[in-house]
Amino acid sequence: MATHDDRSGASGGYSDEGSYPAGGAHHFDDGTTRSYGRSAFDRDSQTFDTTGFTPVAEVGEPARYDDEDERRPFGWTGSADLGLFALRLALGGAFVVHGLQKVFGLLGGPGIDGFERYLQAAGFREARILAWVTGVTELAGGGLLVLGLFTPLAAAGVLGVMANVVALKYRGGFFAPEGVELEVAYGAMALGLLFAGPGRASLDYNRSWFRHPLMAGFLCLLLAAGATTATLYVFR
Repeated sequence: MATHDDRSGASGGYSDEGSYPAGGAHHFDDGTTRSYGRSAFDRDSQTFDTTGFTPVAEVGEPARYDDEDERRPFGWTGSADLGLFALRLALGGAFVVHGLQKVFGLLGGPGIDGFERYLQAAGFREARILAWVTGVTELAGGGLLVLGLFTPLAAAGVLGVMANVVALKYRGGFFAPEGVELEVAYGAMALGLLFAGPGRASLDYNRSWFRHPLMAGFLCLLLAAGATTATLYVFR
């Protein structure tokens, strides 16, 4: 399609209805340009003017727009999801073992009675209740982390237990075996899961706290801080 004046196309041997590129339209309205192949020829500058060329979609091809969002929907990444899965298995598995040691005395653990005596020596009141609460928190929290179920709550439980241990052992320095190096590492792993979420390889997938990890993590962090404060200042 072309729009122009009615001047004759004899000059140069080309008519005003010259050929235009497929899938495009050229438009001009002054007498200084004429159609020439794919563009208009300006006799004064001896150049072809292509500024008026407007590409259009081929017949049967849907129009494309610059603001069309062509990003793929978020799915399995193979990196972050697998990384979070490995982190959950490592942290959750370790606390399942700790819980079995404290609650059932398995794998060389002290059992409830032995852990109760340790808490009494550390200056805690109601040591038997705290022994059960700590053991069950480690066992249940570790199992839930492995499954990726109620992950923010499970991570908060593990973080609260580790905060209490760090408060008891910090005078021994940082590095193992007397320091708090391992406890700090466990706590940091739990804090990461608290806000990052469990990843898609979990039973929490598409639940409300999975879709809003920041809000869920912040609420569970407050819960862990409250439980830690109560344990240290009420029962000790």
